[in-house]
Amino acid sequence: MAAIHLDIAEVAQQSGVPASTLRFYEEKGLIASTGRRGLRRLFDADVLERLALIAVGRSAGFSLEEIGHMFAPGGVPRIDRQVLAAKADELDKTIRKLTAMRDGLRHATACPAPSHMECPTFQRILRAATRAGGRKAPTTRRSLDRCG
Repeated sequence: MAAIHLDIAEVAQQSGVPASTLRFYEEKGLIASTGRRGLRRLFDADVLERLALIAVGRSAGFSLEEIGHMFAPGGVPRIDRQVLAAKADELDKTIRKLTAMRDGLRHATACPAPSHMECPTFQRILRAATRAGGRKAPTTRRSLDRCG
């Protein structure tokens, strides 16, 4: 059975990835064209699956270099589970930080203090944001329910 080849425009349309990005990914070695039809690059149909894996990796915060290491020669995925676990832990920290910030902003919108700068909870948020680059969660949910 003959392999299905898609030209770069078809890959761009089906994947939602612009042709310029496809050419960039090819330069970086993340995908490989299999030839040309006129001036257009051709790709095996399985490039769509590879592009989906790249998209998932990018959404999870992996760099293109890190994603590149997740493919063995020949394009077979070889994803290190420890790397995935470490990224999941990193995402958990980011989620906690963003949740605390969201809760602080919600508190600030409803705080009865005359000024946000007079609100003890808002002051704690500011102090936490300046300490250690904001890595520490500024408050707990319970402390946001009341001002002070």
